[in-house]
Amino acid sequence: MPPYEWYNKTIADWTQEFGLDLINFTSGTRSNADYTYPQLGKSYKTSDEIFKSITNYNKSKPNRLNGFILLLHIGTDPRRTDKFYKLLPKLINYLKQNGYELTKIDNLLNH
Repeated sequence: MPPYEWYNKTIADWTQEFGLDLINFTSGTRSNADYTYPQLGKSYKTSDEIFKSITNYNKSKPNRLNGFILLLHIGTDPRRTDKFYKLLPKLINYLKQNGYELTKIDNLLNH
């Protein structure tokens, strides 16, 4: 995964030349906003907002979260006291109750 999840054709080509797989999260939820903190203003998303964005997507889209890559950050800015990773057990329970099987990203890559 590229830094800040930003890449272009040059990065994609470079990745392929080194025999690596370029991956990125699936857009549609706000799971990747767990790095934000209140001082970012409108960009800040609370853990409850992030959790609801995931569950709302699952309920409202035809394919739900099938095949989704959710990006969650283990380390976040100290100014974010509302750490989303504390909701990880709740999220895992929700996903399992909805029939999802969790897997490591490297298990999805064809090598």
